Amino acid sequence: MSSNISNDTPIFAVPEVNLVPVSGHLSQMAAIPPSRMFIINKSLKVYRERNPERPVFDASQGDGGASLPGVPRAILERAAELQIEHGTAYDLPFGTPAFRQAVIEQYWRIDPGLGIGPANVLGTSGGRDALVKAYQAMLALGHGREGDVIITTRVPWISYNWGPYSVGANVLYAPGKPEAGWSLTPDSIRESVRFAERSGRKAAGVIITSPDNPTGKTLSLEEQACLAQEALRLGVAFVLFDWMYHYVTDEQPADLNTFLRLFDAEDRKRLMFLDGLTKSLGASNIRCCHLIAAEEVIQFAAARASHTVMPSYFALAVAMAAYEMGYSEACRGIVEPTNTSRRLLEQYLQEQRVRFILGKGYYAFIEVSQWLERKGWADSEPLGQYLAEEHGVAVVPGVYFSPYGAQWIRFSYANAPEYTLGAAQRLMEGLYAL
Repeated sequence: MSSNISNDTPIFAVPEVNLVPVSGHLSQMAAIPPSRMFIINKSLKVYRERNPERPVFDASQGDGGASLPGVPRAILERAAELQIEHGTAYDLPFGTPAFRQAVIEQYWRIDPGLGIGPANVLGTSGGRDALVKAYQAMLALGHGREGDVIITTRVPWISYNWGPYSVGANVLYAPGKPEAGWSLTPDSIRESVRFAERSGRKAAGVIITSPDNPTGKTLSLEEQACLAQEALRLGVAFVLFDWMYHYVTDEQPADLNTFLRLFDAEDRKRLMFLDGLTKSLGASNIRCCHLIAAEEVIQFAAARASHTVMPSYFALAVAMAAYEMGYSEACRGIVEPTNTSRRLLEQYLQEQRVRFILGKGYYAFIEVSQWLERKGWADSEPLGQYLAEEHGVAVVPGVYFSPYGAQWIRFSYANAPEYTLGAAQRLMEGLYAL
């Protein structure tokens, strides 16, 4: 680009060779719908007005900040102290060096010999922000093309459907069976890559979530590594591990040191890890997550963040305060009641002889096909409205996630144990009334 061109002449901001090519594909894209996750519990208002003396149960949202104590006051106060000490000037697009260091040294406690350090950390304004930045990096740094695919399970979290699509990736549902929680397998990844190739596309990424949303299906670290290794062998550009729920378990949280040692140094550059405060600390409106990836990925994302969305210092300070306390202690108020609720719910659903998926994390996925058939309902959407308005219990229709979840509902047990059991009993009351 020459500076000799007259000021009277329009000029592109980048050299012509770097211009975005003209395409009409935006006019052909499906409309991206707003998430209905935030409004499903509004139907409880109808029941509450009709039955003012009876309790209602919201088993729809995975929000420990609403259903459980959320972030402890001591952590919020410590974060406020850090904010006052830090001031209110601009920070860097990746967050702050102190946050990066805390993630590596206090939270994950990464072995320096693994080649992962502060420069591999990106602070983000919540999980969706981290995911969008990851998708953009997958496309640009993977095969360098829009229109390539990101592979998910057959019944993925709603934003896995539309987040990649919004930045130019096509979402591809891998083969999967309900009896296995629609989990990815090496075979299903292989078939997905071949399917993409037949349509002239390559696989920019695979998303592996454990514990899963919406099903709760949980995979061991060895199973996750096996999936990733097969994906990388097949030429998938990146594998993203969404571990937002990995602390919400009655087992041990994921050990990143152990996991990284299952890959060689070159393959580690093609892995991304998402984690944050939203679920395990009940910090939904704090909006703090982090992405761990190769330095090239972090630099790519941080450069774009400098023009788009940068993380709030206070959110980073909440994370640093929680890590300073010791994260297992910080998240105890969310994890312990949720674990107890899970055990009670599993026993109750077994007694009711319903089919369900229940691993770890926040959710049970419950099959309701027999009740849908009795009413002649094609999917679980009208059932969700019926349960909320007629029986005072809100759940999420499985069809909201994908057509393959149409005969299921998601039930959140991120609640106090007695509340969870009450919600489960009200759920079955509503189903049996059909």
